[in-house]
Amino acid sequence: MQDTELETTLESIMSGSKKPTMQLVIGNKNYSSWSMRPWVVMKAFTIPFEEIHIVLDQPTTSAHIAEYSLAGRVPVLLADPVVVWDSLAICEFLAEQFPLQNLWPEDVAARAIARSICAEMHSGFSDLRASMPMNIKADFSGKGRNAGSQADIGRISEIWEDCLSRYGAHHYLFGDFSIADAYFAPVVMRFKTYNVSLAPALQAYIERVQAHPAVAEWIRDALNEADHLPKYDFPSSK
Repeated sequence: MQDTELETTLESIMSGSKKPTMQLVIGNKNYSSWSMRPWVVMKAFTIPFEEIHIVLDQPTTSAHIAEYSLAGRVPVLLADPVVVWDSLAICEFLAEQFPLQNLWPEDVAARAIARSICAEMHSGFSDLRASMPMNIKADFSGKGRNAGSQADIGRISEIWEDCLSRYGAHHYLFGDFSIADAYFAPVVMRFKTYNVSLAPALQAYIERVQAHPAVAEWIRDALNEADHLPKYDFPSSK
């Protein structure tokens, strides 16, 4: 009942005002894969919000983030009086508050799988993250490859192949664009930066995700950023 009341309040306020009632605190668009996920969801489903940008890895970064969340990380969603400081929790919160938007697949089985693969993405693939950090501007063709990252690439390929064949009709993972596609969008960026070779159907999926208006907008913003974080520019593994 409490969730329903909050949802009604959010939607009624948003429908009665042209100003966003939520704020999303994010890091650099070129580098911050966790920020990308809920940002793309909100853009893709036309949920109004104000963007608060914090440059990462600066002497003042921790203090700036602490103004919004004591967790010390971005993204953070501010939906007065609610504060949500985890990317997957933000996506779940948005899905609850805007149920008519179908942020998750409508089919029960598909929705369960979508949640499962997002949770797997959220907690796993540590070798891919460490060896192939997101850097949208860069071209690191052939770098970042080791046994661990290659195994992660293989598992992600299995996930995509399974979802596209069962639910996606070779469009998005579950047919229509959903949280699941937004959650794997940073992986799409990594595969492009590191020039990962995939089967034609998966390469076509990558191209569709990149072309999605919300993802394309994030990419444009990332390419226009002036901030430079050297630690993401020279992957330690090849």
